[in-house]
Amino acid sequence: MTRAYVGLGANLGPRAGTLRRALDLLAVEDGVEVAAVSRFRETDPVGVVEQPRFLNAAAALDTSLPPRELLDVLLRIERTLGRIRDGTRWGPRVVDLDLLVYGDRRIDEAGLHVPHPRLHERRFVLEPLAELDPELEIPGHGPISELLARLDD
Repeated sequence: MTRAYVGLGANLGPRAGTLRRALDLLAVEDGVEVAAVSRFRETDPVGVVEQPRFLNAAAALDTSLPPRELLDVLLRIERTLGRIRDGTRWGPRVVDLDLLVYGDRRIDEAGLHVPHPRLHERRFVLEPLAELDPELEIPGHGPISELLARLDD
């Protein structure tokens, strides 16, 4: 089993209910166990700021799925919950599930980048991860505590 971390976000519709449903759908997947979930937190949008605030969280998963298969599961759950990917970047969304970290692996393939490329720059991702594991090392970036401290500089 590999410990993976997934970011969850939503800013349209019943946000908390959608995130809880996404977690429920993850929990019933073969090869996936939801080990822990951070608290949900309200966050301001990044990029396109003229949109509703987000509700964000992170989940720790223990998985036997390889990274690409886990990503496929996340994308399928997004579609099930009504996410339509129309090419708009950083816009409003019903749900967003991002594979943030997959063990100690660094992956750079078409459509799959782990750790998530902007993870180390985003407080709304780092804080829930630190809540789940304050000692977490982000492959290629270092300890999560240091990454959070850099955002305070």
